Amino acid sequence: MAPKRQSSLLPQTKKPRLPPAPKLQETSTSQHLPKGEKEQQEAIEHTDEVQNEIDRLNEQASEEILKGEQKYNKLRQPFFQKRSELIAKIPNFWVTTFVNHPQASAPLGEEDEEALHYLTRVEVTEFEDIKSGYRIDFYFDENPYFKNKVLSKEFHLNESGDPSSKSTEIKWKSGKDLTKRSSQTQNKASRKRQHEEPESFFTWFTDHSDAGADELGEVIKDDIWPNPLQYYLVPDMDDEEGEGEEEDDDDEEEEEGLEDIDEEGDEDEGEEDEDDDEGEEGEEDEGEDD
Repeated sequence: MAPKRQSSLLPQTKKPRLPPAPKLQETSTSQHLPKGEKEQQEAIEHTDEVQNEIDRLNEQASEEILKGEQKYNKLRQPFFQKRSELIAKIPNFWVTTFVNHPQASAPLGEEDEEALHYLTRVEVTEFEDIKSGYRIDFYFDENPYFKNKVLSKEFHLNESGDPSSKSTEIKWKSGKDLTKRSSQTQNKASRKRQHEEPESFFTWFTDHSDAGADELGEVIKDDIWPNPLQYYLVPDMDDEEGEGEEEDDDDEEEEEGLEDIDEEGDEDEGEEDEDDDEGEEGEEDEGEDD
């Protein structure tokens, strides 16, 4: 599984520091402090100075990391493009990937899955200034649910550090708005979801109430997008359970067969014992006649 990266929408905050202790010469009482307390005051001042240097290096490191990310994002683009071309040859790749993912599958109902069968391509684009956000594009074939060919959702971080999001307006076809479906249409997986999660994948798509806590967006960007193949190839648990049940049935049949053989063997042994007893009685009778 691809390593998780820190959300590009979360503003980086510094650890709070204590205000620098007053310098000894600035306080009239400090001159009369005992030796131990003077050393403590000096240690606090020097610790604060060293911490300032550490924070400066941390900020510099963050800038260097962002430059490296921008560089390698450009280098990855041709490979992402080639991967998309290959994935297009695999039927139902993206709907299978989403259904197999533990978090992404949570908001999926039956009709959501049906709609995602028309999903042909997913692309994640991080903005040139990575700190400012990213965009997820969903490409669809002609389908009975909506008229859009591409649905996009963008996540932004403004200059003040506040996250926000926006998305394409979904042009639903008559009677096909999946965000208004009744609860009776939800499948078993959707009934297991938490109350705070959306009732539909497409409800999540249009939800902009808390962009900073949009876990599904982060999952798609940081987990699914870097390596979707690992989730497409996840084995079907129902098939595995079915195979296990068949093996159990076979084992039970073999055990029953062995029990039948044992019972038949016991019956045969009993018949042989009876024949032996009859033979011994016949020999005794012949001895009495003589």
